[in-house]
Amino acid sequence: MIVNMSSMTNTEKEILDAAVRMFSRYGVKRTSMSELAQEAGVSRQTLYNAFRNKDDVLKALIRSFTADAVGEIEAGLVTARTLGDELDVIFDRMCVAGFDLVATMPNAQDLIDGFNDAGKEELEASAETFRKIIERVFAPYAESLAKAELNPADLSEFVQRSAKAASRTARDRENLVRRLQTLKHLCVAAVVR
Repeated sequence: MIVNMSSMTNTEKEILDAAVRMFSRYGVKRTSMSELAQEAGVSRQTLYNAFRNKDDVLKALIRSFTADAVGEIEAGLVTARTLGDELDVIFDRMCVAGFDLVATMPNAQDLIDGFNDAGKEELEASAETFRKIIERVFAPYAESLAKAELNPADLSEFVQRSAKAASRTARDRENLVRRLQTLKHLCVAAVVR
């Protein structure tokens, strides 16, 4: 479930901004809560009042990244004219933006490992949120999909998982974009039958 990030306090937002800077610069494992408090400009007690530990910070980052991506996807879907355009918007925010962010981080793998270790449930909730958006985009094509023995729910799960797998295993950005374009073209072909 996505937490309404607008309900976060300014202090919590500052801590998360500081966490992104610190984790990307030094890695999750090498960043202490004391260093995080210092970077955020808050006392250790204030940090611990907001987040019990780094796992809680990582979980909040996952929720924050997801909420931001969902907001941008929803805004982009308003102007998208075709299924292909809608998938481009979704893939860009769900996969490419994260890939680009991680590519700029010297300790990216440590951050990814931290997310995976601390945030399995948050990552699953995030995946489900994106899956539901994709399902909603496929819903108007349910009849066409049925002719291909597909349905929006199953296809959305396949597409979400395939897109995330593509971003985890892509050699570089160009390779990721090509993979996502292939996935988009397969989806569009499935509804055009």
